[in-house]
Amino acid sequence: MLQFRASVVLKELIQTSPKRSFSHIIRHKKTLPNAYFCSAAYPDVRISKLKTVCNGRPFIQPLAGRRFLCTKTEGAIDPAAEPVKKDESVQEATADKRRKAGILPSLEDLLFYSIAEGQERIPAHKFITALKATGLRTGDPRLKECMDMLKVTLKSTSDGVMLDRHLFKKCVQSNIVLLTQAFRKKFVIPDFQPFASHIDTLYEKARKLAGGLVADYIPQIAKFSPDLWAVSLCTVDGQRHTVGDTKVPFCLQSCVKPLKYAIAVHDHGTEYVHQFIGKEPSGLRFNKLFLNEDDKPHNPMVNAGAIVCTSLIKQGAGNAEKFDYLMNFLKKMAGNEYVGFSNATFQSERESGDRNFAIGYYLKEKKCFPDGTDMTSVLDLYFQLCSIEVTCESASVMAATLANGGFCPITGERVLSPEAVRDTLSLMHSCGMYDFSGQFAFHVGLPAKSGVAGGILLVVPNVMGIMCWSPPLDKLGNSVRGIQFCTDLVSLFNFHNYDNLRHFTKKLDPRREGGDQRQYTFGPLDYESLQKELALKDTVWTKVSPTECNEDSSTTVVYRMENVGDGN
Repeated sequence: MLQFRASVVLKELIQTSPKRSFSHIIRHKKTLPNAYFCSAAYPDVRISKLKTVCNGRPFIQPLAGRRFLCTKTEGAIDPAAEPVKKDESVQEATADKRRKAGILPSLEDLLFYSIAEGQERIPAHKFITALKATGLRTGDPRLKECMDMLKVTLKSTSDGVMLDRHLFKKCVQSNIVLLTQAFRKKFVIPDFQPFASHIDTLYEKARKLAGGLVADYIPQIAKFSPDLWAVSLCTVDGQRHTVGDTKVPFCLQSCVKPLKYAIAVHDHGTEYVHQFIGKEPSGLRFNKLFLNEDDKPHNPMVNAGAIVCTSLIKQGAGNAEKFDYLMNFLKKMAGNEYVGFSNATFQSERESGDRNFAIGYYLKEKKCFPDGTDMTSVLDLYFQLCSIEVTCESASVMAATLANGGFCPITGERVLSPEAVRDTLSLMHSCGMYDFSGQFAFHVGLPAKSGVAGGILLVVPNVMGIMCWSPPLDKLGNSVRGIQFCTDLVSLFNFHNYDNLRHFTKKLDPRREGGDQRQYTFGPLDYESLQKELALKDTVWTKVSPTECNEDSSTTVVYRMENVGDGN
């Protein structure tokens, strides 16, 4: 936020008399009581090039990538020079002193005013409702301090409901950066509620589909109702939306294959992993006993490749240690949300896993494993990993971690290396959907992985992760409703990897405010927002056409001050 810490300057600018025009003040700036200078502030927020001119004369021109605070050299209060005071009465007195010095409201105050809509107090539920409208959840780990303080504060109030400005500021100040981004629509999906409504519509359309069969060769999966249907999404900024049976646990099955491949690459690097596994689509069923011309599994998304990939993780350790290691890794990817284990499914997998045992022995014969590998032990771990349970909600965070370059969006923790994420998404794109991979890449154009439990792990790189789950499968082993949802998603939004973001006007772009047209902005502000930040009632910022400023309009946004006072 751009703030003026110079009440005299504002007074001169706003209350200029007809005898003394604004341009006269600029030309004779020595007539101002003191000289003023710019100092850097809020380094966490970037501003691109801004050039403010008045009658052809430059007024302020901050450097790109820095935020600036105009402050008086004498008599103003420098927050960096103020000692930190814990006593609330002292803090309040300091705040009053700063306000008298001409400082505009803080971020916390502006947030309160935007929610209060002119009221002196707001009910806590109004803040919570406004927060959820941005896509954030009250249970978001990043907002823990804010939510904990809110609970404590409400207990101390007389009615347990209402918050005045000072109490509100006390609650939100620990998370004010994240909250400011959310309420100023600076997340990847700025208009989240309309986007969520579109997702609900696509969900309802797919829910009406009939057809497909629940996989019956694994008894525990065969018990699921064919009516179950759920969609959850998590953006790279941690915005969440869920619809349907999103809290019902189900096993990852083949959806775990890209995740353990990512872990293997994270631990060992791409070159080592692909000494044992290829990178090409096989063109065959996922459980075929078949290797490429180099006697390697074709890729890590088919059973043979996934079994070899399992053997590469924590070599030399026992299965118990390996399992704990992988579970902890997956929990980090899920932001510590639900990741469980179905022992019943594991037993069913092992008892009905003749085909996978055959593949294992074939791999052993062809010497596909690292030296010293116990093949039966590897198969046990393979079955265990297929039996890991998630919900749609927790799996969507896993997908969002892949979309976010290996950083978990709701914890901020780096879980996977960029190399591991890039390679995983590449193979998901080309090999992730069984024998439907080519068609899916053509029509949907996004990295995805399906599993026989009915899940589809979908990644929109740099935007969001989605988990769709419905047990009925088509003849190729993919969820019928899930395929329909993914297809409809990219038909409505320009999420296809090869959609042109500038010229493809038939689709909505939820990454842009309003869904279709990006505003001219410099960093996090546009010129209308800037005038609000300056707390000026009249319109003072007007965009200057490129011909007036002789600047390259593709890199510079130019503004000029107008309608200030009555001067000519």
